[in-house]
Amino acid sequence: MGEEHAGTPATERISGIVVGVDGSEQAEGALRWAAEEAARRGVPLNIATAYTIPVFAASSMDAGYATLDDEAIREGAEEVAREASESVDVPGLEVRTLVESGDAAGVLLDFSAQADLVVVGSRGRGGFVGRLLGSVSSALPAHAKCPTVVVPLVPADEAAPVRRDVVAVGVDGSERARRAVLVAAEQARRLGVPLRVVCSVPPISGSLAWMPATTDQEEVLADVRHHLDNGLLWLSSHFPGMRLESEVIEGAPVETLIRESATSLLLVTGSRGRGGFTGMLLGSTSQGVLHHAKGPVMVVPDGEDVRLADRSRFDDAG
Repeated sequence: MGEEHAGTPATERISGIVVGVDGSEQAEGALRWAAEEAARRGVPLNIATAYTIPVFAASSMDAGYATLDDEAIREGAEEVAREASESVDVPGLEVRTLVESGDAAGVLLDFSAQADLVVVGSRGRGGFVGRLLGSVSSALPAHAKCPTVVVPLVPADEAAPVRRDVVAVGVDGSERARRAVLVAAEQARRLGVPLRVVCSVPPISGSLAWMPATTDQEEVLADVRHHLDNGLLWLSSHFPGMRLESEVIEGAPVETLIRESATSLLLVTGSRGRGGFTGMLLGSTSQGVLHHAKGPVMVVPDGEDVRLADRSRFDDAG
């Protein structure tokens, strides 16, 4: 077990990784992933849970009973956070617990303004992870100020997928996707594994009415490969010596993302893009990607990065 700091006040500055827990098996998987990542980065692990008082309790009881109910619910939430903290078995890791009253997604969004990374499970008991992929499924990945990782649960009766030692990142040529590539490269370097850069190109024939009839699919694929190769040259200039691989895949971006999540240690994507990977991820097909991902998915928010300034120098390379 790591070094524990219980009940960190909300006003205290948060640093490192925040993981949302609610006592579910899904949250336990997210906690394990977050603890390992915090140890790799050498940063604190903040175990967070949130609670709300049921509407009927506050409306049907007098103030005294409502206060007792609030205290009982908070004590239950504190117990969930404490048990989670005690389950962390990473020597030397600084572990803190955060218990907040309020909407789970909103609490996590607040924490994301200070954290390096926010981690959640894909489903849960109606707290963090249950709300995340429920009616407010896009709230955290779309609006978080730091990268978010969603960790799915592999059912006990389902064989764990065979994974390659590689971090995969989906790109679509947008500025936002390029920032995601930089974050993915940092993660690959942290893990000591290659970075796999993939771009999915949907079939043109019959699918895009606004495309000129003379557009040739092979020409499109060749153009995408050319720009992808230039992007790898740019990436290599910032990560010299990094092992890189790339592939242009003909097919639906969401299906490609799901397949990549099944064979990589981590799948990384931006929060928005040109309608390819990232645009679709947090649009109408977001449920398909995050609900069916076979491994951890990191969503990188919009943001500035000085390394993006020299990307145009490589546009005419090759």
